[in-house]
Amino acid sequence: MQTILEPRTMQAWADATRARGERIALVPTMGALHEGHVALIAEARRRAKRVVVSIFVNPTQFDRYDDFERYPRTLEDDAARCAAAGVDVIFAPSPRAMYPEGFQTAVEVAALTAPLCGKTRPGHFRGVTTVVTKLFHAVRPHLAVFGEKDWQQLAVVRRMAADLDFGIEIVGVPTVREADGLALSSRNRRLTPDDREAARCLPRALDAGAEMVATGETRPAMIVGRAKMEIASCPRARLEYAEVRDPETLEEVDEVTAPVLLGVAVWVGEVRLIDNRLLAPAEAERESARAARGGSRAGIEPGASEARSPRSGRALDGPPKTMEAERESAQAGRRGPGASEARSAAGPREHWTGPRDR
Repeated sequence: MQTILEPRTMQAWADATRARGERIALVPTMGALHEGHVALIAEARRRAKRVVVSIFVNPTQFDRYDDFERYPRTLEDDAARCAAAGVDVIFAPSPRAMYPEGFQTAVEVAALTAPLCGKTRPGHFRGVTTVVTKLFHAVRPHLAVFGEKDWQQLAVVRRMAADLDFGIEIVGVPTVREADGLALSSRNRRLTPDDREAARCLPRALDAGAEMVATGETRPAMIVGRAKMEIASCPRARLEYAEVRDPETLEEVDEVTAPVLLGVAVWVGEVRLIDNRLLAPAEAERESARAARGGSRAGIEPGASEARSPRSGRALDGPPKTMEAERESAQAGRRGPGASEARSAAGPREHWTGPRDR
């Protein structure tokens, strides 16, 4: 395993690897790796000959300086974990290498970034899409692997990759959880013991919403209200949002007649945690079970049926995952709201951009 620090050196490695006909998978991270990241690496290894893990605490996606400063940085431990997982290259550039003096350009996705985390973190997704674009240009991967815990981020990156014709497959991997249901996150290590216990309210809130939908509740307000009750029962937790959204477009839904996304963001102590759950209504679950039984009789593996989007009918194993799927979506007339654009602005930034180097 080797560590590369400069984008041009990374590009040279990628060009040589592609010239040998080897597929490259990228796992973008901000470090402080855990078993959730190991699952992403395993999926990348399954799909490609060479795996690159980027480790870069991106200053442009933080809306608060103190959050950036406190984000855990454990490069030595991360390198050991990557080596054990069979990673070929760690790409660990400095802020100065990624954002040299005079840097002015940003990449921004429109409608998908407006709700949920976008409402309370101005500029966050612009920072994400800009740095991911730069990582794509440096690593030149055939595919990139992201976790579904950051569902909105995954949807935004897929939209950007399709809109800007990157030719990169975006792969989503299900959330890895602790035994008590808490989603693994690099921020978890900042929780005090009391806060770690309190953080269990997030999976309880998602479980409560799922139970309501499974027993026939179709009103989003009632589902959200039940989730909020679980959060409110914990004095150490402060709710930022709990919302039911269309899992593909992230638009609000009036009634749960097909699978929906329940997303939550909660402050526990001084740590912000996010999580989500796909909720399938009882009738959809029954139809899925019937389809599974029918598929088994037809020689299809039992359980192969999947939840479907209420808008497109596509399988819901994450937001739209390939350029082909996105083009089909566009042909169906649903492309407009998520259009992406690259922007250059010499004026002052609208949010903190962080130090130039560390």
